[in-house]
Amino acid sequence: MTSTIPQRRPDEVPTRTFDWGTIKWLVTPHLDEGAGLTTGEVIIYPAQGHAPHVHPNEEEVIYVISGEGEQTVGDGPAFPIREGDAVYIPANTLHSTYNTTWRPLRLVVIYTPGGAETGLDQLPDAQLLDPGVAPAWRRVS
Repeated sequence: MTSTIPQRRPDEVPTRTFDWGTIKWLVTPHLDEGAGLTTGEVIIYPAQGHAPHVHPNEEEVIYVISGEGEQTVGDGPAFPIREGDAVYIPANTLHSTYNTTWRPLRLVVIYTPGGAETGLDQLPDAQLLDPGVAPAWRRVS
């Protein structure tokens, strides 16, 4: 019996850009038959962050690859995050991530169950770039 191991490189998938950063979905139920989760790499631009939001039916794990920032989860105060940290966010919990430094904040994010990430494509600042097209960083005044 021969098995195929699915492998996907970041330059093989579209880049989703937002005012605050970029996302590349690497494993999703939409790309991978039978996948029950979503995994992607997120880059939050220097001194940027995303608005507090809730995933009503999905748990999330954030793993910090590099950089530093602040994270909120629920009603608690913001706390620092940095390389090597992992943060668990229960379903239906308000949360946000903010980059507090001059260099990019790189994260791996995992949602379970997967699939709802497609809703991000409907945000007003969302833009979809073809695989291999590098996003341009914007200067903030």
